[in-house]
Amino acid sequence: MRWLGLYARSRYVPVAVAAVPLSIVLLWWLGESFWVPEFAVLTLTMAIAIAAIGLGGQDVDLDRTAGFGWLSRRLAHLLLIGVLAGLALLAVQQLGDVRVDVSMVVRDGAGLLGLAGVAAVLFGGQFGWTLPLGMAVIALSTPEGLTVNDVMRWPMMSTDDALSWWLAGALFVLGTGWYTVTGARR
Repeated sequence: MRWLGLYARSRYVPVAVAAVPLSIVLLWWLGESFWVPEFAVLTLTMAIAIAAIGLGGQDVDLDRTAGFGWLSRRLAHLLLIGVLAGLALLAVQQLGDVRVDVSMVVRDGAGLLGLAGVAAVLFGGQFGWTLPLGMAVIALSTPEGLTVNDVMRWPMMSTDDALSWWLAGALFVLGTGWYTVTGARR
């Protein structure tokens, strides 16, 4: 149990546990009367981005000298971020009359989580927020219409669109697999 407490503290879990629900409720409150998929994507992105800051420890080299394997711990950490962000978004939506579809939360959460894993591997754990936030900004600012734009707007696409599911799935597999195997950059 002592290990779990130290791990959580080194990964900023207490800060994330306080900041994620607060930020989700704040964004939901701001968008309650016009809660649309754009607000849901922004809210989910923010929750994942806040929690992804802790994907690396205080000292990655020290972590790598541990006498146990990190694969299952890294995978559990990343998946827990996605599950808690998605559940928090779905829970706060119950307070209002307008809700986004659960399948959209699952698809977008998986893709954004994969991007957080890729960002942690490429830039370091403290920068796990960069790619999910960048993807959300691109998705929200790209006009729809062209196929190229649809690729960039995958989080905003209808859940009936197969391309968006394939992109989110590919990002999820790439990001979670890469982060689980290699960990955050030094």
